[in-house]
Amino acid sequence: MEDLSLHILDVMENSIRAEADRIEVRIDEDLDQGMLTLGIRDNGKGMDAQKLAQATDPFFTTRTTRRFGLGLSLLSQAAEATGGSLAVESAPGKGTRVTAIFHRDHIDMKPLGDIPQTLLTLIAGRPDVDFLYSHRIDGEEFLFDTRDFRGVPLGSAPVLMQLAELMRDGLAQLRSRAQDIHGP
Repeated sequence: MEDLSLHILDVMENSIRAEADRIEVRIDEDLDQGMLTLGIRDNGKGMDAQKLAQATDPFFTTRTTRRFGLGLSLLSQAAEATGGSLAVESAPGKGTRVTAIFHRDHIDMKPLGDIPQTLLTLIAGRPDVDFLYSHRIDGEEFLFDTRDFRGVPLGSAPVLMQLAELMRDGLAQLRSRAQDIHGP
C-alpha cells in the first residue's frame, strides 16, 4: 500500500465486517520526537486469543472470499520498516484496538495520504456507523465526529462535499498552527 490512509481504510473495513457501529481513528504526530502514532479502535465482535495471535499472519483470515489476510500484516511491516511497531488488542465482545507507531523521519516512512477522502468513502458506504477522527500535532487537535451530524443524510453527495471541506479546512488549520510553532 502506497500510503497510510489505505492501511487505515483496510483496518476500518475489518471493523465494519466485525459489526462495529463505532470506529475511532486517532493520529498523533509528535514533531519534536519524530514519531507518528496511529490508533484505530472499534466496538465490534472482537477476537479470541487464538485469532488475536494469528491477526498479523498474512496467511490467516476469517474471510471466506479469500485465503489470506494481508491488512494487519502489511501495516505491521510498514511500521517496522521505520523502526516502529504494531500492537493489536482484542477480546470477544469488547472490540479491537490497533496501534501502529512510526518514526516519521525515517526514509521508509510512507506518506499519510488523504485521510478525509478515506473517511468519506467509509461514511458514504456506511452512514449508520459512527466515525470519530482525532488528529493531534504536538498537542493541537482537530476532531471530527459523525455523531455531531445526526439527522443529516450523511450518504448524500452535497453533505459529503461539505464534510470534506470541513475536514480539509480543519486539518489545514491544524498544520498551520503546528508550522507556526515549529517552522516549515
